Amino acid sequence: MKFEDQQLTSFGGLVIFQKLFEDLDLVRHLKGCSRSVERKASRFYGHGKLLQCLIVHLLLGYRKLRDMDYYRDDPLVRQVLGLKHLPSVPTVSRMLREFDEDSVAAQRDLNRNLVLTRLRDENFKRVTLDFDGSVLSTKRHAQGTAVGFNKKKKGARSYYPLFCTVAQTGQVFDHLHRSGNVHDSNGATAFVAECIREVRAWLPGVRIEVRMDSAFFSDEMVCSLEELDVEYTISVPFERFVDLKGIIEQRRRWWPTRGTKGRCSHFEKRWKPKSWQGRSRFLFIRSLVKVQRKGPLQLDLFEPVEQDYDYKVIVTNKRGLAGGVVRYHEGRGSQEKIFGEIKSHAQMDYIPARYRTANETYLCCSVMAHNLARELQMRVDLPVRRTTLGRKARWVFEELSTLRHTIIQRAGRLTRPQGKLTLTLPFNQHLQRSILRFMTS
Repeated sequence: MKFEDQQLTSFGGLVIFQKLFEDLDLVRHLKGCSRSVERKASRFYGHGKLLQCLIVHLLLGYRKLRDMDYYRDDPLVRQVLGLKHLPSVPTVSRMLREFDEDSVAAQRDLNRNLVLTRLRDENFKRVTLDFDGSVLSTKRHAQGTAVGFNKKKKGARSYYPLFCTVAQTGQVFDHLHRSGNVHDSNGATAFVAECIREVRAWLPGVRIEVRMDSAFFSDEMVCSLEELDVEYTISVPFERFVDLKGIIEQRRRWWPTRGTKGRCSHFEKRWKPKSWQGRSRFLFIRSLVKVQRKGPLQLDLFEPVEQDYDYKVIVTNKRGLAGGVVRYHEGRGSQEKIFGEIKSHAQMDYIPARYRTANETYLCCSVMAHNLARELQMRVDLPVRRTTLGRKARWVFEELSTLRHTIIQRAGRLTRPQGKLTLTLPFNQHLQRSILRFMTS
């Protein structure tokens, strides 16, 4: 075996993101995000360049900071980053903890602007915002973490950021960083109002819709959404309002819900909890579901399938038939897929440092890596879906891992014939067609 510097790259397809960075002028914007900490910059690397390094690090599929050692000599990675040498892992770790609250706020603002620019270019008539939290666990004692509700890793310290996602593009619009021992609704009212005002400032004529789960159900939230003049649906928690059980038990006539083939029925009522200011539209839905049979089973005999009703209640100000409102509200499940994709392919669930601002900076880079992958595809493809009742994404997106395996992770050679830097990739019709599609957009 021989190990030589042959100017070979393992990431030939990274050139498609190099072009995207140039089109978005991302390097300049990232540098603007770190103005408050540039006085601490090292002699060779600025904090804006460090953010670009982290975004590329996540696009390549690496997780831990020390994984940079495995590609630091890759010539194309250095070319994309505009560096002769990549920073060492201790340098990255040291600079990462130098970020402050102002630089984190600037990164969030940059991400919002990228998403809003795409929404403005597409000229959507409506924008659907989904709000929910997601647990980011860690085994270390990082600053700002706490032990809270953690379904998968009980007793682990964690962060619990609140996210706002855009259903039409499948992108993360913004996030509110929080410790792991807070309730979903902690700081939610002000965060929701801020997101809505930001969208309305960029898109003054658009109709804004909001979907939330039962953790956000409160008189304060409903009144705030009414004042902001947005359409909303919020799940109602049964355990907090015993009167709802009585309303359901006393109901004798349920109307069949259109489009469910008789599996769902509903009724609606203008109602309010005792402590609320005004009445709202409450939809009561029951669904026929199979009940798991407990106890021993006679496998040689016929076992009848037991069925029972599953109940849920939604508060909303949307007009229209109940079936359409229910299908719209249930479409918020697509947000969980977004969380799963960012955690699996953009390493959002990794906590790299002991400092809160360093971890939030890494989270911002994970979110931006996901959003850039979506932006790259929206630049070359037209929407394939119209607005559906569940508000599915208008594009059929490839996951970041698919882009990584089919395009980015391609061997190539960098040469300089007649002094012109040239990337040579192995001939493959599908690879050539895919890369040229992104490069000529």
